Amino acid sequence: MEFRRLGRSGLNVSEISYGNWLTHGSQVEEDQAHACIKAALDAGITTFDTADVYANTAAESVLGRGLKGQRRESLEIFTKVFWPTGPKGPNDKGLSRKHIMESAHASLQRLGTDYLDLYQAHRFDRTVPLEETMLAFADLVRQGKVLYVGVSEWTGEQISRGAALARELKVPLVSNQPQYNMLWRVIEDQVIPASEREGLSQIVWSPIAQGVLTGKYKPGADYPAGSRATDEKGGANMVARFLDENVLKRVAELEPLAKQADLSLAQLAVAWVLQNPNVASAIIGASRPEQVHENVKAAGKKLDADLLTAIDDVLGDVVERDASLTRSP
Repeated sequence: MEFRRLGRSGLNVSEISYGNWLTHGSQVEEDQAHACIKAALDAGITTFDTADVYANTAAESVLGRGLKGQRRESLEIFTKVFWPTGPKGPNDKGLSRKHIMESAHASLQRLGTDYLDLYQAHRFDRTVPLEETMLAFADLVRQGKVLYVGVSEWTGEQISRGAALARELKVPLVSNQPQYNMLWRVIEDQVIPASEREGLSQIVWSPIAQGVLTGKYKPGADYPAGSRATDEKGGANMVARFLDENVLKRVAELEPLAKQADLSLAQLAVAWVLQNPNVASAIIGASRPEQVHENVKAAGKKLDADLLTAIDDVLGDVVERDASLTRSP
């Protein structure tokens, strides 16, 4: 495993991190989830990402139990706040001071830790003054409950506004967590330039496009049993945008390029996002330990310019680049 600095901070993160969205507390049983966590630790992953909303708080609890007994100082534990997890009362959502404070304390309890290495605003909240949001994060930092602050799926303009307030409040705003992969590159035009100016790194989710970039979905074929495309708990909705027949045909054409690089398609996809210098870490998920062992082999891989050009040539116009698709509710 190799490590990268998160933004302009002094925090090192494993360049491949482990996330439990759509899996822990939902798709897989807890003993299997713990086996995946152990596989991640054995592979040298030290960075673990979750959110209070994943499986309606269950994912945080599963992760906390899975990491119990590990040396806390050797881990980087990340979670997020924004979406409702309670009975959806008037203050159960968003980035108000009340919701941030209450959610942070609940996350700490579920994760079984005294502090969070990174606490992230899961979306931008247009209904709350940004000053209120950033001050709440600043207070958590000063209380020692949060070490660093990040955001997720914020636009370039929102990142710049947040960074200006963070500097004023002396808040270590260090990261953005967007979707990013070979097929979904909407952050390249505005989000990455803004992040580079403001000293933030990307911690990217869905580097294998919900499994589509593994090549397991074949053009014209039924979806594999047990795959995300057949998951009625939410996974099918998330992967649907990538299941276009033309997309699947182009992905199949990447196979020879992966072999040329001595990588599987999944490893090629993870390695591809890590070629971007503004990416600090790529989040992988897993329902089986062998998926972790497979994907971590992308760590440290360098793809040459000719290969990157060949990938672009194969994918062509199926790549989504529209910057307006980075938006908050």
